[in-house]
Amino acid sequence: MENKWNLFEKFLITENSNLSITDFLINSVSLIILCWLLGFTYQKVARSLSNRKDFSANFMLLSFTTMLIITIVKSSLALSLGLVGALSIVRFRAAIKEPEELAFLFFTIAIGLGLGANQLAIVVTAFLVLMLILWGRFFLQRNHESQNVFISLSTFEGQKIELNQVKDLIKKHFNHYQLKRFEEQSESIEISYIANIKNVQSLEDFRSELIQQYPKTNISFLDSKAY
Repeated sequence: MENKWNLFEKFLITENSNLSITDFLINSVSLIILCWLLGFTYQKVARSLSNRKDFSANFMLLSFTTMLIITIVKSSLALSLGLVGALSIVRFRAAIKEPEELAFLFFTIAIGLGLGANQLAIVVTAFLVLMLILWGRFFLQRNHESQNVFISLSTFEGQKIELNQVKDLIKKHFNHYQLKRFEEQSESIEISYIANIKNVQSLEDFRSELIQQYPKTNISFLDSKAY
């Protein structure tokens, strides 16, 4: 019985990690390079309507934090259980609006997990495969270039406008869209959308149909710099 208890105590004792400082520095440099490349790729090939430059700036911090945690707790069951308990108390809430953002965050965490476990070769191999897939898809769809624009509508002289009809028009002419603002006053209505367009002709078609339905409406298109 004592032997079993001693064995269990040894299992819980924190052991010194076999990872040297040199290996940790190598993994850190590798993480910086991989996260920078991932952020650059996300800015260029992602279809997200959010600000991709600001969002990708979090990749390196998230990945490095993950790598550090795994490096510290991987040699100790006690620390691992403590980490689970701490995470059950802390609530992480982030405004993830699109599945693509979540997918890139998961891969960023995977980079930190792999390097924290000192699996540099596997991480680099998986990273290269993913880059091949993302850039391959990007160049294959390059002929269908798209752009994010802000669409602002404002009425005058008491012109009334139906939000559902405007939504139907935007849905008809644009790939993706998000309502950003709707404000109704006694004499005017202001509506703002951010939308993804394929070409300039779609803007012209949308403008023509909207003016036919609501002649007393001002329309403005503004380029949305996503990166």
